[in-house]
Amino acid sequence: MTQTKVRLRRDAELAESEGSLRVSAPVGALGLRDLPPGAVAALGALAAGDVTEAGLTAAVVGGDGEAGLFRWNMLVRRLAGGGLLEYSVDGARLWPVGAGPLEPAAAPAPGTKVKLSRFAVATAEDGMLTVRSPRHASAVELAPRTAGILGALADWTTPAELAEALPGVPVEQVLRFFDAAGLLTRTPEDDDQSRAQWAPRDLWLHAHSRGPRVTGRYGGTYPLGSRFGPLPAAPPAFDGRRIPLVPPDMEIAAKSDPSLTEALERRRSVREHDAGSPITVGQLGDLLYRSMRRRNAFTSPDGQELVDRPYPSGGSVHELEVYPLVVSCEGVEPGLWHYDTAGHALERVAEPGPATQILVRRARASALLEADPQVLLVVTARFGRVMWKYETIAYSLVLKHVGVLYQTLYLVGTAMNLAVCGLGGGDAGDFAAASGLDYLTEGSVGELVLGSKR
Repeated sequence: MTQTKVRLRRDAELAESEGSLRVSAPVGALGLRDLPPGAVAALGALAAGDVTEAGLTAAVVGGDGEAGLFRWNMLVRRLAGGGLLEYSVDGARLWPVGAGPLEPAAAPAPGTKVKLSRFAVATAEDGMLTVRSPRHASAVELAPRTAGILGALADWTTPAELAEALPGVPVEQVLRFFDAAGLLTRTPEDDDQSRAQWAPRDLWLHAHSRGPRVTGRYGGTYPLGSRFGPLPAAPPAFDGRRIPLVPPDMEIAAKSDPSLTEALERRRSVREHDAGSPITVGQLGDLLYRSMRRRNAFTSPDGQELVDRPYPSGGSVHELEVYPLVVSCEGVEPGLWHYDTAGHALERVAEPGPATQILVRRARASALLEADPQVLLVVTARFGRVMWKYETIAYSLVLKHVGVLYQTLYLVGTAMNLAVCGLGGGDAGDFAAASGLDYLTEGSVGELVLGSKR
């Protein structure tokens, strides 16, 4: 049988300070005092790389005698309980990504039916396949010669059948790793509603944006800070025609608007527009000004240009932009426009055509409209504004920001007696085709239809 080897987790450090040893990792640290020579030697072996249990035993016994094994075994349990160890066999490795205890599980019995969890995700990294489950703080790495076990686990099988089908693969040890990382299931995962209701991609987003213990790196870690500079607060200007907008008189609006309570109570998703009296450029400009104009800009200590707008944004990054796709608006030619939040103006992006018509048609169908909407507000995100600073939670932050912008547009639209209706989905690929923007750099993340009330 292939022996399992162990080492300190790859992001851990072993250091000596004031006569004691300290094992530190991003998830925590363990201080160790008054260790005997054999235990110190064994710890050094763990820090140097993969070592067998026999090798560790020899180091301990060589320095402390057999009497030192009990103390050493207790120390290993503390290291495993703190998630400070990773384990390997030929062609596979179990390693902790986040926080919490980790050690190989007991091997499934040879006749036990097992299957790969439907929530498991495999990615290619540095010549290995890394396999993870969304709710576990560990991962399994598979070398190419071992990766065939993934295909074999696509359907129900047993360890005995796997060993016969995959000669040369340490099936028992790999299954122990899979079990410890939450990658195996012994029962169907859609037998109860709580698991059946989750699509794998949804559970991944939920678990990793709401579970710092399973991610390792979480929040404002600046994952791209050492490689790229922060994006500016405003995107590059478009080359098309520009329509300056007149700012509304906010003092008059404050006196004439309904109260917040009244606006909340009156707010409705209104899908019907007044075709005989469409929305005007003044109304469109007032809505955008009151909802998302740039009120102020400032630079944070990390060098990122930050912005103040009427709605909140994590870290004041304000990555959202709005592109009014005009079908019928008095004072604005049909086509795709961009709202310049700093200059309070509309910038021409694209003429009406097949690509913009697809967006209009999809919005009409999504909102169950009898006719084309007067204006489709496409909300985009300049992803790098958020992803430069935030790790793991970046996309979930974008979605939160879309929600607060929706509500802001709804309430201001209600106060202005406009018809506003948020849509539940759209096609980012269609918007990329219509706008010419790169899908991964700035993409659509929300849509609302807007018009005059009947």
